[in-house]
Amino acid sequence: MILLLFSTVFIIPVLMGWGKLMENISGPLFRGTSGKMLLGIFGISWVWTILCFFIPLNIYAEIPVILTGLLYFFKDKLYSSIYSFSKKDTILIGAISSVVLLAGSFYPYILDHFGYYIPSIKWLTEYGIIRGISNLDFILGQMSLWHIFQAGFSNFSDPFLRINTVILVIYGIYSIEKKGWIHLCFLPVLLLFSQSPSPDLPVIIFSLILLHEIIAGNKNIALLFAFSVFVLAIKPTMIWLPVLVFFYGTFIIKSKLTSFFPGLFILFLFFFKNIWAFGYPVFPIAIGDLEMPWKPNPEVLKVSSQYAVQKTYDMQYSYEEIQQFSAFDYIKNWLSLKGIKSKINILFVVSLIFFSIHTWIRKKKLITLIYVSLLIKSILVLAFSAQYRFFIDVFFVIFFVVLYDYFDRKKSIIVFSIISLIMISLLSFPALIQQYLPSFRLGNFIAGFDSNQIYKPGTYEYNHFDSFQTGNLQFNVSKDYPYNFDTPLPAISVSYIFDDAKSGIFPQLADKKNIRKGFIWKKMTPQEKKEVQNVINNIKNIDK
Repeated sequence: MILLLFSTVFIIPVLMGWGKLMENISGPLFRGTSGKMLLGIFGISWVWTILCFFIPLNIYAEIPVILTGLLYFFKDKLYSSIYSFSKKDTILIGAISSVVLLAGSFYPYILDHFGYYIPSIKWLTEYGIIRGISNLDFILGQMSLWHIFQAGFSNFSDPFLRINTVILVIYGIYSIEKKGWIHLCFLPVLLLFSQSPSPDLPVIIFSLILLHEIIAGNKNIALLFAFSVFVLAIKPTMIWLPVLVFFYGTFIIKSKLTSFFPGLFILFLFFFKNIWAFGYPVFPIAIGDLEMPWKPNPEVLKVSSQYAVQKTYDMQYSYEEIQQFSAFDYIKNWLSLKGIKSKINILFVVSLIFFSIHTWIRKKKLITLIYVSLLIKSILVLAFSAQYRFFIDVFFVIFFVVLYDYFDRKKSIIVFSIISLIMISLLSFPALIQQYLPSFRLGNFIAGFDSNQIYKPGTYEYNHFDSFQTGNLQFNVSKDYPYNFDTPLPAISVSYIFDDAKSGIFPQLADKKNIRKGFIWKKMTPQEKKEVQNVINNIKNIDK
């Protein structure tokens, strides 16, 4: 917790400095200290996104960004903005930050932390973004902008990968600075995402902030739209946000078409990044085929698509069973899944119905535009893969819009305190979750409180792996564990080895002498099939 405090205090001035630099170029996203922090996140993310095509995001990429941010922070005396907060607000920011730092010091428990977040960050810090990386390990084709941002700070400033904790502190500052007290009701719920660089946390926070700015009448459409596309680039399921900003700029502000050009340029960079890593403009959808030689094998895409369908039903039905569903079965079975997910699905449907009625009663143009944007997003999610993690942001938005004027400072602080106490208790005593919510599987991976957290955030080490070679590719596989979170690169997840073997293909280096030239897939020769079978036998311990 102490080291996490130092990291936060160090990173925030860097973000403010970059925010000031960005304001000199584009003007402010909105006035205030938190506005500079958010604009700093935006600017640094795109600088590192462009850089990682050419160099790894190692210490040599981090230090110049840090020095630039600190230069502007001290040159423009941005530290003086601290004194703009009243004594009461300063105490409240300190209390909120303490709760956030405590929550962020717990051990990570989200499984994607080990199978997706850390492997992505390792590749970015050691090599940069690699062409066709999805051919090696399909999930790495996402390469979220949030992991690029985290990777850049992971060498020196934030070696514990707790950038989400920093973002929560910034969110608290924004809530108090803008007197947006309702945000304090959301903040403690988001504590559950503070131990990992999960993209879910920043996209929820940024979307609520932009929504607040839109309701408050912010007319800087160029930056609002650009930032909304940035949120989309972090997590494409947030498509409703740029749609809303576009509607807002077009139908309410009556902005010129040129206001959307910066955002469209960012959208182009997002598509280019995906094409480079995955072969198609949007991961994991095979739409917009440009015939890139490093695009994934069609069979791999088919398996991914089938898996997404099964995940919609929480893996409780086989793909073949789902294909036999009638239209009624699709809905009935989705709403009657075993465990907590069916309750979330039902709540989602009820929330949309409720918000439809609320929109009709209020008859306000802005609320109608928010509703239409959420409806577009919901239809797309339901059509592709109706997993609750893809529409969880809808709950936050509906709650925000409906109760925007209800919460004052006192009510919000009470709600924040109660929910924070509950969340810290659940993180400290995970047996409570395991006992009362056994269907919430992540509860089984929460480690509980460790006194070492007071000094240093909880982190795991494993470092057991086997090394193999197939064709021109030497690779490593985590031993007796499904994820490669600290396996030396290049590493392949066990599940993808099985999928590739079943498809009769295997990843290969495009240039056996230079890993940065990327990966392609190749049909296996009889010899390579034997090599892969030996790998599988070794993994299954068949030959022991």
